[in-house]
Amino acid sequence: MLRGELTALRARATSDAEILHAELYDDVEEWLRGSHRPWTPVAAGPKSPYAVREDDQKDVLEVGAAEFSIVELVSGNLAGSCALWGLDVHNRCGHIGIELRPAFRGRGLGRDAVRVVCRYGFTLLGMRRMQLETLADNEAMITVAERTGFTREGTLRQASWVNGAFVDEVVFGLLADEFGR
Repeated sequence: MLRGELTALRARATSDAEILHAELYDDVEEWLRGSHRPWTPVAAGPKSPYAVREDDQKDVLEVGAAEFSIVELVSGNLAGSCALWGLDVHNRCGHIGIELRPAFRGRGLGRDAVRVVCRYGFTLLGMRRMQLETLADNEAMITVAERTGFTREGTLRQASWVNGAFVDEVVFGLLADEFGR
Protein backbone atom coordinates (compact mmCIF):
# COMPACT_ATOMS: atom_id res chain seq x y z
CA MET A 1 0.00 0.00 0.00
CA LEU A 2 1.25 3.48 -0.86
CA ARG A 3 0.46 6.11 1.78
CA GLY A 4 0.03 9.84 1.59
CA GLU A 5 -1.15 12.29 4.23
CA LEU A 6 -4.87 11.79 3.55
CA THR A 7 -5.05 8.78 1.25
CA ALA A 8 -3.59 5.38 0.54
CA LEU A 9 -3.41 3.69 -2.84
CA ARG A 10 -3.88 -0.06 -2.85
CA ALA A 11 -4.69 -2.87 -5.26
CA ARG A 12 -8.31 -2.86 -6.36
CA ALA A 13 -10.59 -5.45 -4.77
CA THR A 14 -13.67 -6.95 -6.40
CA SER A 15 -15.86 -5.20 -3.80
CA ASP A 16 -14.25 -1.87 -4.81
CA ALA A 17 -15.09 -2.50 -8.45
CA GLU A 18 -18.79 -2.84 -7.72
CA ILE A 19 -18.93 0.46 -5.80
CA LEU A 20 -16.83 2.35 -8.36
CA HIS A 21 -18.95 1.03 -11.21
CA ALA A 22 -22.19 2.07 -9.50
CA GLU A 23 -21.02 5.57 -8.54
CA LEU A 24 -18.66 6.49 -11.37
CA TYR A 25 -19.54 4.46 -14.46
CA ASP A 26 -23.32 4.43 -14.10
CA ASP A 27 -23.29 8.24 -13.86
CA VAL A 28 -23.11 8.61 -17.65
CA GLU A 29 -22.53 12.37 -17.80
CA GLU A 30 -19.67 12.21 -15.30
CA TRP A 31 -18.15 9.19 -17.04
CA LEU A 32 -18.15 11.04 -20.36
CA ARG A 33 -16.40 14.03 -18.75
CA GLY A 34 -13.66 11.89 -17.27
CA SER A 35 -12.89 9.27 -19.89
CA HIS A 36 -11.72 9.18 -23.47
CA ARG A 37 -13.72 6.00 -23.94
CA PRO A 38 -17.37 6.12 -24.93
CA TRP A 39 -19.99 4.98 -22.46
CA THR A 40 -21.77 1.76 -23.33
CA PRO A 41 -24.30 -0.09 -21.18
CA VAL A 42 -22.11 -2.53 -19.26
CA ALA A 43 -23.15 -4.22 -16.05
CA ALA A 44 -20.84 -4.36 -13.07
CA GLY A 45 -18.73 -7.47 -13.48
CA PRO A 46 -15.87 -8.71 -15.63
CA LYS A 47 -16.45 -6.17 -18.44
CA SER A 48 -16.65 -3.14 -16.16
CA PRO A 49 -13.79 -0.65 -16.53
CA TYR A 50 -13.26 -1.11 -12.77
CA ALA A 51 -13.12 -4.92 -12.83
CA VAL A 52 -10.10 -6.63 -11.34
CA ARG A 53 -8.26 -8.19 -14.29
CA GLU A 54 -5.60 -10.83 -14.67
CA ASP A 55 -3.27 -8.11 -16.03
CA ASP A 56 -3.45 -6.43 -12.62
CA GLN A 57 -1.17 -9.21 -11.32
CA LYS A 58 1.48 -8.71 -14.03
CA ASP A 59 4.48 -6.40 -14.04
CA VAL A 60 3.34 -2.77 -14.25
CA LEU A 61 5.96 -1.83 -16.83
CA GLU A 62 5.10 -4.86 -18.97
CA VAL A 63 1.38 -4.05 -18.97
CA GLY A 64 1.92 -0.28 -19.24
CA ALA A 65 -0.47 0.64 -16.45
CA ALA A 66 -1.10 0.44 -12.72
CA GLU A 67 -4.61 0.84 -11.33
CA PHE A 68 -5.29 1.59 -7.70
CA SER A 69 -8.17 2.08 -5.34
CA ILE A 70 -7.96 5.29 -3.31
CA VAL A 71 -8.73 4.86 0.38
CA GLU A 72 -9.37 7.77 2.72
CA LEU A 73 -7.01 7.15 5.65
CA VAL A 74 -9.11 8.74 8.39
CA SER A 75 -12.20 6.62 7.66
CA GLY A 76 -10.75 3.63 5.81
CA ASN A 77 -13.44 4.08 3.15
CA LEU A 78 -13.02 3.63 -0.58
CA ALA A 79 -12.74 7.17 -1.99
CA GLY A 80 -12.10 6.52 -5.68
CA SER A 81 -9.83 5.21 -8.37
CA CYS A 82 -6.41 6.26 -9.61
CA ALA A 83 -4.32 5.03 -12.53
CA LEU A 84 -0.87 5.51 -13.89
CA TRP A 85 -1.32 4.55 -17.53
CA GLY A 86 0.34 4.83 -20.91
CA LEU A 87 3.68 3.99 -19.30
CA ASP A 88 6.49 4.43 -21.79
CA VAL A 89 9.58 2.67 -20.48
CA HIS A 90 11.88 4.01 -23.19
CA ASN A 91 10.97 7.68 -22.65
CA ARG A 92 10.24 7.11 -18.94
CA CYS A 93 6.90 8.87 -18.87
CA GLY A 94 3.34 8.11 -17.92
CA HIS A 95 -0.14 9.60 -17.60
CA ILE A 96 -2.22 10.02 -14.46
CA GLY A 97 -5.96 9.55 -14.18
CA ILE A 98 -8.04 9.99 -11.05
CA GLU A 99 -11.71 9.72 -10.14
CA LEU A 100 -13.26 10.38 -6.75
CA ARG A 101 -16.64 9.18 -5.57
CA PRO A 102 -19.02 12.16 -5.21
CA ALA A 103 -19.08 12.01 -1.40
CA PHE A 104 -15.27 12.33 -1.23
CA ARG A 105 -14.77 15.34 -3.50
CA GLY A 106 -13.62 18.74 -2.23
CA ARG A 107 -11.60 17.44 0.73
CA GLY A 108 -8.06 17.45 -0.67
CA LEU A 109 -8.04 13.72 -1.33
CA GLY A 110 -7.47 14.17 -5.07
CA ARG A 111 -4.36 16.25 -4.58
CA ASP A 112 -2.98 13.80 -2.04
CA ALA A 113 -3.66 10.80 -4.31
CA VAL A 114 -1.96 12.54 -7.26
CA ARG A 115 1.09 13.23 -5.08
CA VAL A 116 1.19 9.57 -4.01
CA VAL A 117 0.95 8.24 -7.56
CA CYS A 118 3.63 10.72 -8.69
CA ARG A 119 5.91 9.50 -5.90
CA TYR A 120 5.25 5.93 -7.05
CA GLY A 121 6.01 6.74 -10.69
CA PHE A 122 9.11 8.84 -10.05
CA THR A 123 10.64 6.96 -7.12
CA LEU A 124 9.66 3.32 -7.58
CA LEU A 125 9.32 3.09 -11.37
CA GLY A 126 12.03 5.59 -12.30
CA MET A 127 9.80 7.68 -14.53
CA ARG A 128 11.11 11.07 -15.65
CA ARG A 129 7.83 12.76 -16.61
CA MET A 130 4.19 12.56 -15.52
CA GLN A 131 1.40 14.02 -17.57
CA LEU A 132 -2.27 14.56 -17.01
CA GLU A 133 -5.00 15.86 -19.25
CA THR A 134 -8.35 17.24 -18.17
CA LEU A 135 -11.26 19.15 -19.64
CA ALA A 136 -10.64 22.89 -19.76
CA ASP A 137 -13.62 23.53 -17.46
CA ASN A 138 -12.61 20.98 -14.82
CA GLU A 139 -11.51 23.52 -12.23
CA ALA A 140 -11.08 20.89 -9.52
CA MET A 141 -8.53 18.88 -11.52
CA ILE A 142 -6.79 22.01 -12.78
CA THR A 143 -6.38 23.14 -9.17
CA VAL A 144 -5.04 19.72 -8.15
CA ALA A 145 -2.51 19.79 -11.00
CA GLU A 146 -1.32 23.31 -10.23
CA ARG A 147 -1.07 22.73 -6.46
CA THR A 148 0.86 19.52 -7.04
CA GLY A 149 3.44 21.40 -9.10
CA PHE A 150 2.40 20.48 -12.62
CA THR A 151 3.01 23.02 -15.38
CA ARG A 152 0.20 23.86 -17.77
CA GLU A 153 1.75 23.01 -21.13
CA GLY A 154 -1.03 23.70 -23.55
CA THR A 155 -4.58 23.38 -24.75
CA LEU A 156 -5.84 20.73 -27.13
CA ARG A 157 -8.65 22.51 -28.88
CA GLN A 158 -11.90 20.56 -29.23
CA ALA A 159 -10.06 17.34 -28.41
CA SER A 160 -12.85 15.56 -26.53
CA TRP A 161 -16.37 14.63 -27.52
CA VAL A 162 -18.40 15.16 -24.34
CA ASN A 163 -22.17 15.02 -24.03
CA GLY A 164 -22.78 15.97 -27.66
CA ALA A 165 -20.12 18.66 -28.14
CA PHE A 166 -16.40 18.96 -28.71
CA VAL A 167 -14.58 20.57 -25.78
CA ASP A 168 -11.03 21.68 -25.09
CA GLU A 169 -8.57 19.75 -22.96
CA VAL A 170 -5.62 21.16 -21.08
CA VAL A 171 -2.34 19.28 -20.74
CA PHE A 172 -0.16 19.41 -17.64
CA GLY A 173 3.33 17.99 -17.17
CA LEU A 174 5.60 17.39 -14.19
CA LEU A 175 9.25 16.36 -14.32
CA ALA A 176 10.92 14.24 -11.66
CA ASP A 177 13.25 17.03 -10.55
CA GLU A 178 10.28 19.41 -10.13
CA PHE A 179 8.39 17.05 -7.85
CA GLY A 180 8.43 18.00 -4.16
CA ARG A 181 8.11 14.65 -2.49
